[in-house]
Amino acid sequence: MSSKYKILVIEDEKNIRHLISALLEADGYQTVPARDFSNGKMLYFSHRPDLVILDLGLPDGDGTDLLREIRKDSLIPVIVLSARMDESDKVEALDLGANDYVTKPFSSAELMARVRSVLRTAALHTGTGLSPGGVFTLDDLTIDYGARKVFIGQSEIRLTHTEYDILSYLSRCSGKVVTYSAIIKEIWGYSDSGSIKKLQVNMANIRKKLGAKPGKKNYIENELGIGYRM
Repeated sequence: MSSKYKILVIEDEKNIRHLISALLEADGYQTVPARDFSNGKMLYFSHRPDLVILDLGLPDGDGTDLLREIRKDSLIPVIVLSARMDESDKVEALDLGANDYVTKPFSSAELMARVRSVLRTAALHTGTGLSPGGVFTLDDLTIDYGARKVFIGQSEIRLTHTEYDILSYLSRCSGKVVTYSAIIKEIWGYSDSGSIKKLQVNMANIRKKLGAKPGKKNYIENELGIGYRM
């Protein structure tokens, strides 16, 4: 099934590029390796892959510039793979539209899990459209966009207008880390000194109503200092 997916790997370190390509091909994916920014850009537009694994520190350009190029006309999944570990770099890449961010050195098993997750989410969105009048499901959670109602099993969960808007937005980005700033901009349209605290209070209420418990697998994960992932 995975063989239908074509993955562009843009990585200037030869050993890492070969390792990623070997891991992907062992799982049945098609790979298109690129050694630098210009090569990656050319191969992206000529091959139109299903997923891009993108290094940021390329010898002839910055990966964030290529991410901007891709996001001008495409929602193709992009996983950033970078040695940059600063929180600001992660936030910038995610705000620019990266679906996930993996830091080097990385675990092969984790990288492959992220690849499967991103492709699964992309397939879900393509298959259902997740239109405003549609329905989103995740385990026992159901969101009826048309009715603006949320259910756990057969029980309706009562959310405030703002809580529903936050949950709905996260569900439309399911599988992707959504930064605090992106959520604030989407829900309130502006940011001030109290915006993050306001978001955190709403998120705490949402998670409590959804039955979140410490140490358990919950519907919404907190990527500390960065944002949330559904």
